[in-house]
Amino acid sequence: MSTVAHLAIVTAACTNLHQTSKCFGFSSNINGHKLTSVFTTTSRTTTIRNRTKAPLLVTCSAAKPSSTEISSATRIRSEVLTPFRSVRMFFYIAFVAQASLGGLIATTQLIGALANPSRADAVIDIAKGLGIDIGAASLFAFLYYRENKIKNAQMAKLSREENLSNLKLRVDERKIIPVSEFRGLARLVILAGPSSFITEAFKLSETFTEQLIERGVLVVPLSTDGNAPVFEFDETEDMKELTNKRKRLWQLAPVLTPEWSEWLDEQKKLANVSPESPVYLSLRLDGRVRGSGVGYPPWNAFVAQLPPVKGMWSGLLDGMDGRVL
Repeated sequence: MSTVAHLAIVTAACTNLHQTSKCFGFSSNINGHKLTSVFTTTSRTTTIRNRTKAPLLVTCSAAKPSSTEISSATRIRSEVLTPFRSVRMFFYIAFVAQASLGGLIATTQLIGALANPSRADAVIDIAKGLGIDIGAASLFAFLYYRENKIKNAQMAKLSREENLSNLKLRVDERKIIPVSEFRGLARLVILAGPSSFITEAFKLSETFTEQLIERGVLVVPLSTDGNAPVFEFDETEDMKELTNKRKRLWQLAPVLTPEWSEWLDEQKKLANVSPESPVYLSLRLDGRVRGSGVGYPPWNAFVAQLPPVKGMWSGLLDGMDGRVL
């Protein structure tokens, strides 16, 4: 089929999906150019390198929501996490209104008392009442401001987590799923940095492979320099079981990397981290961020802190993933 025919098919697909909420993107195999995975096998090791041979990527989008918008799902999650916040904020506003009304009445009484010498004895009591009203209004206004500030910060955090849950991961050549599908199943560890950083993190994780798999950890490597990391697996018979676990630990790959990079850049900006710094983020079983840092992930700390996801501890310690950042 000709190149023009391929482009016509892709354009028609985008046009049909434009009526839906969003079209993430399409890649077309045109003139034999596609994204390939090259496996070089020797008697001892298998080296995996992802290469991009002049891909032609056609991307279309329809009404993509802004990262600053707060969805209804995020608002519902916020209400579930803090069910009495709306009640508190309502009472804060009611108390501010009541104290302000009392202060207004006290002010008019104070003016009348100051203008009437016969009521001079009541000035002190009226002034005390006015002071109490002003203090109460100021206190509840401060409490409302603080509660609203915490609410906005939580909503922004939940919105970023929702954006993360919508990012896509490639499990294998035929399966691409969003991050949200791993909730309750796996603890994702996102690595973002140059290919050399990811390769070194791969080597450092070898000692802890079995323990990480038992704890449901899966790694998402995101190369930021355009080069694919090199993963070497020992294919000897004695190491076959460990090699299979290492391949499972490192099987995921991000899809539509510009969206991943945009999300990570926002996280780095909020954390005052240099855009060029290699970082890691670890997620809890519920998909929320439990830890992050600059440099290599602490594999030994993950093994020590995280409970297994199977066996007698399954379910009982699901909430022991650590506090949310």
